[in-house]
Amino acid sequence: MPLDDTDRLIINRLQDGFPLVSRPYAAAAAALGLDEDTLLARLDALLARGVLTRFGPLFQIERAGGRFVLCACHAPAERFDAIVDAINAFPEVAHNYAREHHLNLWFVVAIEFAGTLDDTLARIAAAAGVPVLPFPKQREFIVHLRLEA
Repeated sequence: MPLDDTDRLIINRLQDGFPLVSRPYAAAAAALGLDEDTLLARLDALLARGVLTRFGPLFQIERAGGRFVLCACHAPAERFDAIVDAINAFPEVAHNYAREHHLNLWFVVAIEFAGTLDDTLARIAAAAGVPVLPFPKQREFIVHLRLEA
């Protein structure tokens, strides 16, 4: 997927922050030497092409009293889809993905209050019919993608 210099500039610059103003896309576009409509169209195109999988804020939920927890389980092939459906039915599940490993289904649980984690994981495990293993974050890494222009 070839990217032009403007796409690279957008990706590089918008990782460093987004204006907290009444028209953030207009302000971000101006800082990039673009107009708001062009920036929005380019972001839409980057998302549609799969260059970006999401565009939005990353919250440090722990500062607000919540938690994000990476979880995994073993979903037997004959029940895989049903287990995915059961897990996805929970609004606390942010996303999931399959892996080629005994722990073949991984997902992220996002909860508003850290004290509800054990109960939430127990309810997910009961609904899915499989044990759920939590892998809580021990250290946070922020990795930026920088593209050569």
